[in-house]
Amino acid sequence: MPQDSSKVNINSGGAAQNSYDAIVIGSGISGGWAAKELCEKGLKTLVLERGRDVVHLKDYPTATKNPWDFPHRFEFPEAFKKENPIVGRCYAFDEATQHFFVKDKEQPYIQEKPFDWIRGYQVGGKSLIWARQTQRWSRFDFEGPGRDGFAVEWPIAYDELAPWYSYVEKFAGISGNKDGLETLPDGEFLPPWEMNCVEKEIQQRIMANYKDRYVIQGRCAHLTKPNPIHIEQGRSQCQARSLCYRGCPFGGYFSSNSTTLPWAAKTGNLTLRPNSVAHSIIYDDKQNKAVGVGVVDAETKKSTDYFAKIIFVNAACLNSNLILLNSTSKRFPNGLGNDNGLLGKYVAFHNYRGSISASFDGPQDQYYYGRRPTQAMMPNFRNVYKQETDFLRGYSVHYGAGRGRGAESNEPLGPAFKDSLTEPGGWYVSMMMQGETIPKESNHVRLSKDQEDAWGIPQLITSIDYDENDEKLLKDFLAQGAEMLEKAGCKNIQPNDSKQAPGLDIHEMGGARMGKDPNTSLLDKWNAFHNCKNVFVTDGACMTSVSTQNPSLTFMALTARAANHAVEELKKGSI
Repeated sequence: MPQDSSKVNINSGGAAQNSYDAIVIGSGISGGWAAKELCEKGLKTLVLERGRDVVHLKDYPTATKNPWDFPHRFEFPEAFKKENPIVGRCYAFDEATQHFFVKDKEQPYIQEKPFDWIRGYQVGGKSLIWARQTQRWSRFDFEGPGRDGFAVEWPIAYDELAPWYSYVEKFAGISGNKDGLETLPDGEFLPPWEMNCVEKEIQQRIMANYKDRYVIQGRCAHLTKPNPIHIEQGRSQCQARSLCYRGCPFGGYFSSNSTTLPWAAKTGNLTLRPNSVAHSIIYDDKQNKAVGVGVVDAETKKSTDYFAKIIFVNAACLNSNLILLNSTSKRFPNGLGNDNGLLGKYVAFHNYRGSISASFDGPQDQYYYGRRPTQAMMPNFRNVYKQETDFLRGYSVHYGAGRGRGAESNEPLGPAFKDSLTEPGGWYVSMMMQGETIPKESNHVRLSKDQEDAWGIPQLITSIDYDENDEKLLKDFLAQGAEMLEKAGCKNIQPNDSKQAPGLDIHEMGGARMGKDPNTSLLDKWNAFHNCKNVFVTDGACMTSVSTQNPSLTFMALTARAANHAVEELKKGSI
């Protein structure tokens, strides 16, 4: 059953012993930023992480292993696959990375509709295993819901977040070009990665044929040329090894473990508690505010309460919704801040179902170097300035080109086959979509009334699905993508619908959305609850809509902005 957060645990050791200025729930991308900002501003900050400790450099056991060092060459035994059908569908999950992913039995949930919930429970969370693609949202992304009426209006505009984008980009290290596009604003960039010869040719042909479609080099959180601030963090240049999901000993990409958490720790204001499962936020009806967080030790199952003046909820979208729904009190019987009954509703995600493969008669005397961590991309060109199609919003496009091995020519086994492995084969092209789904009240999560997890917390029920708009958007991408590749000179074009369930995009957002009106949203423009001003939500749960861009950079910027506001309000005595 939901936890009554007004009942403080009498075995906690007392408020004085377990009190801090701030508590951050979660140590991933947004939680790490909250910790850094709050600690730097002088607040004694407790970070609660439900998973085990992972220390940068020390706890990346497979980072430097060779393929032949793994008993199954990155595969899993059949019994293991049968036990893990959900996480097993994640592209980054294999024998070398499994220790950073939650196995299916470790935290069960109830799928009312198919949903693949991919999780990483450890210090650093999914910042160790994210895809590291980082684009700013444009003004069209923030204006779209208000203009088109498909969701509530965002309470902030691009111009309000732009300085905070710059702030986090400089510290995290983002590579990219200054492209001058209105649909994908420029940022504070390190030198970009470079397209290979075939990608450049496709870029030129697409842009020659379509005046409203701009192909650029992708932007990502990798240190192509570290600045002094990155050297000070103890990080070094990305080696383009494409082993990122094992944890990077170079600190070549941004993660909480290599960057924000060590920075927070050096202030002397950070207390980090791994194996601490936050189950609810404690609300004091007499003080009319939240006063702490209830925690279950992941290993001993002992319950402890921790107290603070401000609380940041950064447990990752669905777990943040779970905690908030489980935080009941006399004031909030249906979950913290949930006067309007919308908590857990309007969950959205990115539509990744569409992909296209093709071949290209590229130059046989050219190849490419390294394992670049990003692809070419095209910002959304559908329904940007006005409604133009029979579906709402649009999609971004990402593509890459490479060469296979000569053995793909069906050479029979023998010396000729062996020799062919040393020669490159033909050029191939792969293209994918990242589509914007529309937040709907029916797409929601809620708590089970009769099933609990190992820590006595109600299991989460996911009820999230595609709709007609998603199908139309997918159909448009497959048609437009194939047309673009044909005009670019590609052959053997093969569109594909993966039909994958929502969740594998790992970009779930919403449930505690921001907005101007307390009747239609949970959070205000500062990411604080409209009716509980000392609790902030700055991970995916706060998002009003999902745009076509990757979300993590926006989480970082919103978190830094909210932390700055929280400290200012704390100093004024307003919270």
